[in-house]
Amino acid sequence: MTKISVNKLPTLIGKDLGCSDWLSIDQDRINLFADCTEDHQFIHIDEDRAKKETPFGGTIAHGFLSLSLLSKLSNGVAVELENVKMAINYGFEKIRFIQPVPSGSKVRAHFFLNNADERKPNQWMLTYDISVEIEGSDKPVLSAQWLTIQLL
Repeated sequence: MTKISVNKLPTLIGKDLGCSDWLSIDQDRINLFADCTEDHQFIHIDEDRAKKETPFGGTIAHGFLSLSLLSKLSNGVAVELENVKMAINYGFEKIRFIQPVPSGSKVRAHFFLNNADERKPNQWMLTYDISVEIEGSDKPVLSAQWLTIQLL
């Protein structure tokens, strides 16, 4: 999405903003996330064991990896206000991990602008409803309500 003026923000509330490009979730990405978070559970990093001992047929991405990629997936889709000085991740109202993301999958996110509130002069909180999907699957990977703040 291109930058928009604050005056046009109300026209986007309740609108589907579209979806991101596809992003590959390969084993290297999963392993790097495991190292970063020190979460080395075998279901994420041991391909042979995950294939034998889980119902997933192989390794899966951490749920928090899928969630953390929303920043990347929001590029070009989420609202960016004109003259924004900085954007801040304010948190989530709810998050649901609906199905696992197998290593080798591609995911993308759908963004829906739920609300926009001017909390203080030149400080806007935007609320998005987001669903992330795996290529080739009708069932979402996760759904979340994400809060961000943009300072002008």
